[in-house]
Amino acid sequence: MYTTLEHFLKYVKYDTQSDEAAGLAGKVPSTDTQWELAREMERELNERGFENVKVSEYCYVTGSLPANTDRKIPAIGFITHMDTAAEASGKNVKARVVKNYDGGNIVLNEALNVIMSPEDFPFMKNYIGHDLVVTDGTTLLGADDKAGMAEVMGAVDWIIAHPEFEHGKICVAFTPDEEISELAGHLDIEAFGADFAYTLDGGDLGEISYENFNAASATVKIHGRSVHPGSAKGLMLSAVMMGNEFLGMLPAHETPATTEKYEGYYHCLTFSGDTENAELHFIIRDHDKAKFEARKKFFADCVDWMRRKYGAERFELEMHDQYYNMREKLDGHMEIVDLAVRAMKGIGIEPYFKAMRGGTDGAALSWRGLITPNIFIGGHNYHGRYEFVSVQVMEKASETVIKILELAAKG
Repeated sequence: MYTTLEHFLKYVKYDTQSDEAAGLAGKVPSTDTQWELAREMERELNERGFENVKVSEYCYVTGSLPANTDRKIPAIGFITHMDTAAEASGKNVKARVVKNYDGGNIVLNEALNVIMSPEDFPFMKNYIGHDLVVTDGTTLLGADDKAGMAEVMGAVDWIIAHPEFEHGKICVAFTPDEEISELAGHLDIEAFGADFAYTLDGGDLGEISYENFNAASATVKIHGRSVHPGSAKGLMLSAVMMGNEFLGMLPAHETPATTEKYEGYYHCLTFSGDTENAELHFIIRDHDKAKFEARKKFFADCVDWMRRKYGAERFELEMHDQYYNMREKLDGHMEIVDLAVRAMKGIGIEPYFKAMRGGTDGAALSWRGLITPNIFIGGHNYHGRYEFVSVQVMEKASETVIKILELAAKG
């Protein structure tokens, strides 16, 4: 059996970066490397006596630990994702633990002069005295969401080591491709067997989320006309320049870098091309459903304006919804959120609610009928080389899982 930290340091060694292009092409999982961690999780669950352990054809790992009492207790699920984001490499992660953080700069990589400073990240000061797991400055860490995986398995190991602890059926799932919005689309909810569930995919200590963005993705393809630059006047139509013009139509103050809390945004993920062809990939986000629909309409209207200016054949738009705000489904089931609140308070944590500026597997699952709010994992600066996680907060997340099960068993 392992501690939560030991689980985490093992999981981050697996390269599980997902690939949006492959995902858009219909490949699940989008990368073959995710199978390696899936097989390891299958082995761990079998080793711990889980029943119905399965790795599906889509790389979903599921299993359940039977109840150890005849009393009627709800079956509770805990869901985390195995993949890491595409913004930074997840290969050859070299995690290290900074013991008893003193509140100053942390040199991640001296040779490359990569320094994580409280001047850039003021919330680091909240972790003075904590043990922080950091990167070597060349990759992301993978706390999103391998910290969640480790926290679930750390709780499982504690439960197995304490057979006197009474609990109902415990269902776990480790999913692929969450970062590219697969969002547990191939999880067999009925076979999973939980009455309700929690994702461990949040942020700071005590965070609970039952709201998230409504989300859409959009791809704009632009077809230009190439002519020799020396004789191009009145003839050339540069796809790159038209792409820049289109970007300029979107509100500059409605981007991820200029918004917070309940404010929505447009975000250009990638822009590639040349004179002949260009392609732009976007995500569109808003918590409010009416504003979300208005954002999509405005985006499509901008494309139509460019078509009228340059010709309908010059611009193609592909846009589809990815997920919706889980609050619409949680409003009638707040006792599940309250259970997490009571669990946190029961172990000395002051819980707080935060509307997620993103989505989780739980958002999509809630819309499919498995109510699944989200709780903290203790990490910061996800998706980049400045990512870190507190060991003490990870341990508190494992304790929260245990306390949820304890309170559920007490009715």
